[in-house]
This record gives sequence, C-alpha cells and structure tokens, in this order.
Amino acid sequence: EVQLVESGGGLVQAGGSLRLSCVASGFVFGDYSIAWFRQAPGKEREAVSCITSQDGTTYYTNSVKGRFTMSSDKAKNTVYLEMDHVKPEDTAVYFCAASRGISDVVPPDSAFGSWGQGTQVTVSS
Repeated sequence: EVQLVESGGGLVQAGGSLRLSCVASGFVFGDYSIAWFRQAPGKEREAVSCITSQDGTTYYTNSVKGRFTMSSDKAKNTVYLEMDHVKPEDTAVYFCAASRGISDVVPPDSAFGSWGQGTQVTVSS
C-alpha cells in the first residue's frame, strides 16, 4: 500500500523559511513521480513542484521559482520542500502526491493517485 506522510508545516513570518518533508512507503521510489500540491482556502488546488521519475528533473510553478526547492533522498524514501522567502500568499495546506509510471515530464494532476494527509503552512505578514 502506497503511503505518504507529510510533516514540517507551521506558522512562519513573511520572509522566513520552512522545510516540509514527505516520507513515502509501499512503493519503489524511482518508479513514481512525486509532487507537492497546495490548496488555500477558497482556492483550487495547484501543483507547486514535481520531481519526475525518469531522470529526477524538478519542475516548479512560476510563483515559487527561485524561492522553493524540492529535493529527494532515495535512501530515506523522503522528499523535501524547502520554502524560503515565504509570502502570505503561500499560506495553504500542502500535500505530497505520487504518480506511478516512468515519465520525463510532469504528469497531469489526474495521474497522481496517492496522496498524503497534508500539512498546514501559515505565513503571517
């Protein structure tokens, strides 16, 4: 059974930093693309970043480029999202998700079939 467990959320001041972790189990890390999504109150869920399964290329949505860094530690089956220079608009519940299959491009949202429970990130101004 695929399981994803996020941690690391909390309250941070604008301009500060936070690191989210997602521990994965129940699957071979390299066979899945892993992504971070977020959903703010009243807004649609959006993909924030993704590491593709084929070559580990990392992609970011424009609003976080240069501020967020996604990385993975295959030995620990863990992915991270380092959030620097955070802004109030980064406030959301952050989820990690997994999409099965070898891919060198970011899979569509619908391809992510396994999800964690989410961790709340709140950025104060």
